Amino acid sequence: MPFKTYYLTPEGILRRELNEQQVRAAFESKKGLLWVDVEGTTEEDVDFLERAFDFHHLALEDCLSTQLHAPKIDDFGDHLFIIVHGIDYTSVSKVVETTEFFVFLGTHFVVSSHRVPLHSVQSVAKLVEEDGRLMSRGSDFLAHALIDALVDNVLPTVDRMSDIADDIEEEAIRGPQQSTLEAVMQLKRSTLQIHRVMAPQREIMNRLSGGRLSVIAEEAQIFYRDIYDHIVRIEDLNQTLRERADNALTTYLSSVSIQQNETMKVLSMMASIFLPLTLLAGIYGMNFENMPELEWSWGYFAVLGFMGTVGAAAISWFWARRWITWGRRQVSRIRPLAVESAKLVGYLGHLARHPRL
Repeated sequence: MPFKTYYLTPEGILRRELNEQQVRAAFESKKGLLWVDVEGTTEEDVDFLERAFDFHHLALEDCLSTQLHAPKIDDFGDHLFIIVHGIDYTSVSKVVETTEFFVFLGTHFVVSSHRVPLHSVQSVAKLVEEDGRLMSRGSDFLAHALIDALVDNVLPTVDRMSDIADDIEEEAIRGPQQSTLEAVMQLKRSTLQIHRVMAPQREIMNRLSGGRLSVIAEEAQIFYRDIYDHIVRIEDLNQTLRERADNALTTYLSSVSIQQNETMKVLSMMASIFLPLTLLAGIYGMNFENMPELEWSWGYFAVLGFMGTVGAAAISWFWARRWITWGRRQVSRIRPLAVESAKLVGYLGHLARHPRL
């Protein structure tokens, strides 16, 4: 039953590695601040939390269940039960995976539970171990630090998804392949996965910052509003990625269609060139005895010359119709966006041309 315990006594002394009896005593004293973090929650951990804190069995069942739960807040009067989601960086997958983070928040204690190691929890634990000042401001600020770090760790994933979207868009234009379509679908699934957990968490942060929960002090509400702003920003970036994924899919399908059209055009040109040549070869390949040209000494060379003329005429006609672009002058690269400075409001460069009076 591995778990971390931190207890900031009323005298400001930080104690660590408390046993079950000490945890229960610190909880019952209702003094100082107690933080218990459980990683990889098992039935033994649930029994410990029920004995030490008397938590409701439905909340403990959520911590133990392997099914994903929607983000929510349950108000049990003397404490809150909060479920939020973050990125599961332990999962090796081409699609973003999320994980749950459970928080029991009371006036003098914080109990956190999660199934996989979380960098956000580790960072907060490191700050607590350094000087303990993070716990001196109260349980609501400690819970804010845990949730804020969890939400902030979503941004690196969104940034990485943006880089992937850049690569997909470039590949969809230059040379779409089957792997391009797979990458587009993986990006769409990742954006949908983030949207499913981020959208409900806005309402949670709104409730935590709304002043309707007695556990959250008034001075801490603005900090939860800051998390709300971060989630809104993540949702905006994620929505942009969803639109880019849709546009990339459209671009991929258009590029594939263009490639198919180019292939059909080449095949059509080849068939148009060799069809009359095949007709001539078929005519003079017949074994009739009364063919006048068979006795002509220059007949073979005349037929070859006529075939060459027909082929050259067909190629010239295709080139004139711009079906063939070989040898043509290519369009120059489009210039980058640039705006004339003189058209900008507040531009003062023209004053340099006029000497001062």
